[in-house]
Amino acid sequence: MDHTLESRGGSGRQGCGRAFEPGTHEGEGEGRMLAEATNERFLIGDGVKEGNICGVLFTPPGRGPFPAVLDLYMFGGGLSEKRASLLASRGFVVLTVALYGHDDMPRNIREVHLDYFEEAREYLRKQDKVGSKGVGVLSLSKSEDIALSIASYLPDVEATVWINGCCANTALPLYYKKSQILPALMFDLSKMIPTESGANMVKNVLHNPLAEEKKATLVPIEQAKGCFLFAAAEDDLNWDTKAYMDEMVERLKHHGKENFESVSYPGAGHYLEPPYGPYCPSSFHGVAGKPVLWGGEARSHAAAEVHLWKNIQDFFRAHLSSDDTHTKAKS
Repeated sequence: MDHTLESRGGSGRQGCGRAFEPGTHEGEGEGRMLAEATNERFLIGDGVKEGNICGVLFTPPGRGPFPAVLDLYMFGGGLSEKRASLLASRGFVVLTVALYGHDDMPRNIREVHLDYFEEAREYLRKQDKVGSKGVGVLSLSKSEDIALSIASYLPDVEATVWINGCCANTALPLYYKKSQILPALMFDLSKMIPTESGANMVKNVLHNPLAEEKKATLVPIEQAKGCFLFAAAEDDLNWDTKAYMDEMVERLKHHGKENFESVSYPGAGHYLEPPYGPYCPSSFHGVAGKPVLWGGEARSHAAAEVHLWKNIQDFFRAHLSSDDTHTKAKS
Protein backbone atom coordinates (compact mmCIF):
# COMPACT_ATOMS: atom_id res chain seq x y z
CA MET A 1 0.00 0.00 0.00
CA ASP A 2 1.35 3.41 -1.01
CA HIS A 3 0.85 6.10 1.63
CA THR A 4 0.93 9.62 0.18
CA LEU A 5 1.80 12.45 2.53
CA GLU A 6 -0.43 15.48 2.22
CA SER A 7 0.95 18.96 2.70
CA ARG A 8 0.09 18.76 6.41
CA GLY A 9 2.45 15.79 6.72
CA GLY A 10 -0.08 12.98 7.08
CA SER A 11 -2.00 10.35 5.19
CA GLY A 12 -5.44 11.29 6.47
CA ARG A 13 -5.99 7.77 7.86
CA GLN A 14 -6.79 6.52 11.32
CA GLY A 15 -4.01 6.29 13.87
CA CYS A 16 -3.12 9.97 14.00
CA GLY A 17 -2.08 11.84 17.11
CA ARG A 18 -4.30 14.81 17.92
CA ALA A 19 -3.61 17.63 20.36
CA PHE A 20 -6.34 20.16 21.14
CA GLU A 21 -4.99 23.57 22.04
CA PRO A 22 -7.06 25.53 24.58
CA GLY A 23 -9.03 28.38 23.05
CA THR A 24 -8.29 32.05 23.68
CA HIS A 25 -11.17 33.97 25.26
CA GLU A 26 -11.90 37.66 25.60
CA GLY A 27 -11.41 38.84 29.15
CA GLU A 28 -11.55 36.53 32.14
CA GLY A 29 -13.66 33.41 32.41
CA GLU A 30 -15.64 32.17 29.41
CA GLY A 31 -15.92 35.32 27.34
CA ARG A 32 -16.19 35.52 23.54
CA MET A 33 -13.91 33.01 21.76
CA LEU A 34 -11.11 34.79 19.91
CA ALA A 35 -9.08 31.89 18.55
CA GLU A 36 -8.92 28.12 18.65
CA ALA A 37 -6.50 25.62 17.07
CA THR A 38 -6.18 21.87 16.66
CA ASN A 39 -2.84 20.26 15.89
CA GLU A 40 -2.73 16.86 14.20
CA ARG A 41 0.34 14.72 13.47
CA PHE A 42 -0.14 11.65 11.31
CA LEU A 43 2.52 8.99 11.68
CA ILE A 44 0.91 5.56 11.84
CA GLY A 45 0.10 3.55 8.74
CA ASP A 46 -0.48 0.05 7.47
CA GLY A 47 2.48 -2.12 6.54
CA VAL A 48 3.77 -2.72 3.05
CA LYS A 49 3.88 -6.40 2.11
CA GLU A 50 5.78 -6.97 -1.12
CA GLY A 51 7.38 -10.38 -1.28
CA ASN A 52 9.30 -10.73 1.99
CA ILE A 53 9.37 -7.01 2.82
CA CYS A 54 7.66 -5.66 5.92
CA GLY A 55 7.55 -1.87 5.95
CA VAL A 56 5.76 1.32 4.99
CA LEU A 57 6.22 3.43 1.86
CA PHE A 58 5.77 7.21 2.02
CA THR A 59 5.54 9.36 -1.11
CA PRO A 60 5.38 13.17 -1.26
CA PRO A 61 2.56 14.98 -3.06
CA GLY A 62 3.09 15.82 -6.72
CA ARG A 63 4.31 13.89 -9.76
CA GLY A 64 8.02 14.04 -9.03
CA PRO A 65 10.48 12.71 -9.92
CA PHE A 66 11.77 12.39 -6.35
CA PRO A 67 14.94 10.85 -4.89
CA ALA A 68 14.49 7.54 -3.04
CA VAL A 69 15.61 6.71 0.50
CA LEU A 70 15.59 3.40 2.35
CA ASP A 71 15.14 4.12 6.07
CA LEU A 72 16.62 1.47 8.38
CA TYR A 73 15.40 2.72 11.73
CA MET A 74 15.35 -0.57 13.68
CA PHE A 75 16.18 1.12 16.98
CA GLY A 76 15.41 -1.73 19.36
CA GLY A 77 13.61 -3.64 16.61
CA GLY A 78 10.17 -3.11 15.17
CA LEU A 79 9.18 -0.32 12.83
CA SER A 80 9.09 3.46 13.23
CA GLU A 81 7.35 5.74 10.75
CA LYS A 82 8.23 9.11 12.29
CA ARG A 83 11.55 9.80 10.59
CA ALA A 84 10.44 8.34 7.25
CA SER A 85 7.21 10.32 7.11
CA LEU A 86 8.95 13.58 8.01
CA LEU A 87 11.63 13.02 5.36
CA ALA A 88 8.95 12.25 2.76
CA SER A 89 7.29 15.57 3.56
CA ARG A 90 10.61 17.17 2.48
CA GLY A 91 10.41 15.69 -1.01
CA PHE A 92 11.78 12.14 -0.79
CA VAL A 93 10.13 8.79 -1.53
CA VAL A 94 10.94 6.83 1.63
CA LEU A 95 10.55 3.14 2.41
CA THR A 96 11.04 2.25 6.06
CA VAL A 97 11.46 -1.46 6.75
CA ALA A 98 11.39 -3.73 9.80
CA LEU A 99 13.85 -6.55 10.41
CA TYR A 100 12.60 -8.00 13.68
CA GLY A 101 10.23 -7.21 16.53
CA HIS A 102 7.33 -6.13 14.28
CA ASP A 103 4.00 -7.99 14.48
CA ASP A 104 4.64 -9.56 11.06
CA MET A 105 8.28 -10.41 11.78
CA PRO A 106 10.02 -12.91 14.08
CA ARG A 107 10.80 -11.61 17.57
CA ASN A 108 14.15 -13.33 17.84
CA ILE A 109 16.46 -13.79 14.87
CA ARG A 110 19.87 -15.46 14.71
CA GLU A 111 21.20 -14.00 11.46
CA VAL A 112 20.64 -11.13 9.04
CA HIS A 113 20.24 -11.67 5.29
CA LEU A 114 21.31 -8.90 2.93
CA ASP A 115 18.94 -10.33 0.31
CA TYR A 116 16.03 -8.89 2.32
CA PHE A 117 17.37 -5.35 1.92
CA GLU A 118 18.22 -5.97 -1.72
CA GLU A 119 14.55 -6.78 -2.28
CA ALA A 120 13.54 -3.64 -0.40
CA ARG A 121 15.91 -1.54 -2.51
CA GLU A 122 14.43 -2.93 -5.73
CA TYR A 123 10.87 -2.37 -4.53
CA LEU A 124 11.76 1.25 -3.79
CA ARG A 125 13.54 1.87 -7.09
CA LYS A 126 10.61 0.69 -9.21
CA GLN A 127 8.10 3.13 -7.67
CA ASP A 128 6.59 5.45 -10.28
CA LYS A 129 7.58 8.69 -8.55
CA VAL A 130 11.21 7.69 -8.00
CA GLY A 131 13.59 9.53 -10.29
CA SER A 132 16.96 8.63 -8.80
CA LYS A 133 19.04 5.93 -10.49
CA GLY A 134 20.09 4.61 -7.11
CA VAL A 135 18.85 4.97 -3.55
CA GLY A 136 19.97 6.58 -0.35
CA VAL A 137 20.17 4.69 2.94
CA LEU A 138 19.47 6.28 6.33
CA SER A 139 20.30 4.46 9.55
CA LEU A 140 20.90 4.74 13.30
CA SER A 141 22.58 2.53 15.92
CA LYS A 142 22.53 -1.23 15.11
CA SER A 143 21.11 -0.63 11.64
CA GLU A 144 24.30 1.29 10.81
CA ASP A 145 26.32 -1.83 10.09
CA ILE A 146 23.52 -3.07 7.82
CA ALA A 147 23.56 0.27 6.00
CA LEU A 148 27.34 0.06 5.55
CA SER A 149 26.97 -3.48 4.19
CA ILE A 150 24.22 -2.44 1.76
CA ALA A 151 26.50 0.30 0.45
CA SER A 152 29.53 -2.02 0.28
CA TYR A 153 28.00 -5.16 -1.25
CA LEU A 154 24.98 -4.01 -3.28
CA PRO A 155 24.93 -1.83 -6.43
CA ASP A 156 22.81 1.28 -6.99
CA VAL A 157 23.39 2.80 -3.54
CA GLU A 158 24.38 6.41 -4.11
CA ALA A 159 24.37 7.89 -0.60
CA THR A 160 24.50 6.41 2.92
CA VAL A 161 23.93 8.26 6.20
CA TRP A 162 25.55 6.62 9.26
CA ILE A 163 24.47 7.97 12.67
CA ASN A 164 26.08 6.70 15.88
CA GLY A 165 26.89 3.20 14.73
CA CYS A 166 29.81 0.81 14.65
CA CYS A 167 32.36 0.19 11.90
CA ALA A 168 31.86 -3.59 12.23
CA ASN A 169 28.99 -6.02 11.81
CA THR A 170 27.53 -6.40 15.30
CA ALA A 171 25.40 -8.90 17.21
CA LEU A 172 24.25 -11.10 14.29
CA PRO A 173 26.17 -12.73 11.40
CA LEU A 174 25.44 -11.33 7.96
CA TYR A 175 24.49 -13.59 5.04
CA TYR A 176 24.06 -12.98 1.31
CA LYS A 177 22.91 -15.57 -1.23
CA LYS A 178 22.86 -18.17 1.59
CA SER A 179 26.54 -17.66 2.42
CA GLN A 180 27.95 -15.84 5.45
CA ILE A 181 29.84 -12.74 4.37
CA LEU A 182 30.54 -11.18 7.79
CA PRO A 183 30.77 -12.76 11.25
CA ALA A 184 29.29 -10.93 14.24
CA LEU A 185 31.16 -8.72 16.67
CA MET A 186 29.71 -9.67 20.03
CA PHE A 187 29.13 -8.13 23.46
CA ASP A 188 30.28 -8.95 26.97
CA LEU A 189 27.24 -7.99 29.04
CA SER A 190 29.13 -8.72 32.29
CA LYS A 191 30.82 -5.34 31.69
CA MET A 192 27.56 -3.44 32.19
CA ILE A 193 27.84 -0.95 35.03
CA PRO A 194 24.67 -0.14 37.05
CA THR A 195 24.15 3.49 38.07
CA GLU A 196 22.13 5.20 40.78
CA SER A 197 19.49 6.20 38.23
CA GLY A 198 18.60 2.55 37.66
CA ALA A 199 19.92 2.66 34.08
CA ASN A 200 23.13 0.85 33.12
CA MET A 201 26.33 2.06 31.46
CA VAL A 202 27.02 -0.18 28.43
CA LYS A 203 29.64 1.78 26.50
CA ASN A 204 32.38 -0.80 27.05
CA VAL A 205 30.42 -4.03 26.56
CA LEU A 206 31.11 -4.34 22.81
CA HIS A 207 34.29 -6.19 21.89
CA ASN A 208 36.97 -4.09 20.20
CA PRO A 209 36.45 -4.29 16.41
CA LEU A 210 40.04 -3.13 15.83
CA ALA A 211 41.59 -6.02 17.73
CA GLU A 212 43.44 -8.28 15.29
CA GLU A 213 41.25 -11.28 16.04
CA LYS A 214 38.05 -9.21 15.41
CA LYS A 215 38.97 -7.45 12.18
CA ALA A 216 37.03 -9.97 10.10
CA THR A 217 33.87 -8.27 11.40
CA LEU A 218 34.78 -4.87 9.85
CA VAL A 219 32.46 -3.86 7.01
CA PRO A 220 34.56 -3.32 3.82
CA ILE A 221 33.31 0.21 3.12
CA GLU A 222 36.36 0.88 0.94
CA GLN A 223 34.64 -1.09 -1.84
CA ALA A 224 31.47 1.06 -1.78
CA LYS A 225 30.71 3.08 -4.91
CA GLY A 226 28.45 5.69 -3.29
CA CYS A 227 29.07 8.49 -0.80
CA PHE A 228 28.91 8.46 3.00
CA LEU A 229 27.83 10.95 5.63
CA PHE A 230 29.18 9.90 9.04
CA ALA A 231 27.67 11.59 12.12
CA ALA A 232 29.04 10.82 15.59
CA ALA A 233 27.84 12.01 19.00
CA GLU A 234 30.84 12.58 21.25
CA ASP A 235 28.90 11.78 24.44
CA ASP A 236 27.41 8.54 23.06
CA LEU A 237 27.21 6.13 26.03
CA ASN A 238 26.03 3.18 23.95
CA TRP A 239 29.43 2.63 22.34
CA ASP A 240 32.51 4.55 21.19
CA THR A 241 30.91 6.11 18.12
CA LYS A 242 33.54 8.80 17.55
CA ALA A 243 36.37 6.23 17.52
CA TYR A 244 34.47 4.04 15.05
CA MET A 245 33.88 7.03 12.76
CA ASP A 246 37.53 8.04 12.93
CA GLU A 247 38.57 4.48 12.01
CA MET A 248 36.34 4.50 8.92
CA VAL A 249 37.55 7.92 7.82
CA GLU A 250 41.19 6.84 8.12
CA ARG A 251 40.50 3.58 6.29
CA LEU A 252 38.83 5.39 3.38
CA LYS A 253 41.71 7.86 3.19
CA HIS A 254 44.18 4.97 3.22
CA HIS A 255 42.42 3.54 0.14
CA GLY A 256 42.54 6.92 -1.62
CA LYS A 257 38.80 7.53 -1.18
CA GLU A 258 37.22 10.96 -0.96
CA ASN A 259 33.59 9.82 -1.03
CA PHE A 260 32.70 10.84 2.52
CA GLU A 261 31.76 13.67 4.86
CA SER A 262 32.02 13.46 8.63
CA VAL A 263 30.67 15.52 11.50
CA SER A 264 30.86 15.08 15.27
CA TYR A 265 28.69 16.65 17.96
CA PRO A 266 30.13 17.47 21.40
CA GLY A 267 27.57 17.03 24.16
CA ALA A 268 25.22 14.93 22.05
CA GLY A 269 24.13 11.41 23.02
CA HIS A 270 23.41 8.21 21.15
CA TYR A 271 19.71 8.67 20.43
CA LEU A 272 19.82 11.34 17.67
CA GLU A 273 16.36 11.79 16.18
CA PRO A 274 14.68 14.39 13.94
CA PRO A 275 14.56 17.64 15.93
CA TYR A 276 11.91 19.10 18.23
CA GLY A 277 11.00 15.84 19.93
CA PRO A 278 11.52 14.87 23.59
CA TYR A 279 15.07 14.32 24.77
CA CYS A 280 15.66 10.67 25.72
CA PRO A 281 18.66 10.22 28.08
CA SER A 282 17.87 6.56 28.88
CA SER A 283 15.50 3.76 27.91
CA PHE A 284 15.24 -0.01 27.53
CA HIS A 285 18.01 -1.66 25.47
CA GLY A 286 16.97 -4.68 23.39
CA VAL A 287 20.33 -6.46 23.53
CA ALA A 288 21.13 -5.66 27.17
CA GLY A 289 17.60 -6.45 28.25
CA LYS A 290 17.74 -3.57 30.75
CA PRO A 291 17.45 0.24 30.80
CA VAL A 292 20.66 1.93 29.65
CA LEU A 293 22.11 5.43 29.48
CA TRP A 294 22.29 6.99 26.02
CA GLY A 295 24.31 10.05 27.04
CA GLY A 296 24.17 13.66 25.99
CA GLU A 297 23.33 17.01 27.55
CA ALA A 298 19.82 18.20 26.63
CA ARG A 299 20.69 21.56 25.05
CA SER A 300 23.70 20.29 23.07
CA HIS A 301 21.80 17.19 22.00
CA ALA A 302 18.87 19.27 20.73
CA ALA A 303 21.20 21.55 18.77
CA ALA A 304 22.87 18.51 17.20
CA GLU A 305 19.50 17.15 16.07
CA VAL A 306 18.61 20.45 14.37
CA HIS A 307 21.95 20.60 12.54
CA LEU A 308 22.01 16.94 11.56
CA TRP A 309 18.45 16.92 10.21
CA LYS A 310 19.29 19.68 7.73
CA ASN A 311 22.63 18.04 6.92
CA ILE A 312 20.92 14.75 6.07
CA GLN A 313 18.53 16.41 3.62
CA ASP A 314 21.29 18.45 1.97
CA PHE A 315 23.47 15.35 1.65
CA PHE A 316 20.76 13.27 -0.03
CA ARG A 317 19.80 16.08 -2.39
CA ALA A 318 23.43 16.54 -3.39
CA HIS A 319 24.19 12.87 -4.04
CA LEU A 320 20.93 11.28 -5.21
CA SER A 321 20.50 11.86 -8.92
CA SER A 322 16.90 12.67 -9.88
CA ASP A 323 15.57 13.20 -13.39
CA ASP A 324 12.63 12.31 -15.64
CA THR A 325 14.65 9.76 -17.63
CA HIS A 326 14.57 7.10 -14.92
CA THR A 327 10.88 7.76 -14.17
CA LYS A 328 9.80 7.49 -17.82
CA ALA A 329 11.71 4.24 -18.23
CA LYS A 330 9.34 2.60 -15.71
CA SER A 331 6.12 3.90 -17.28
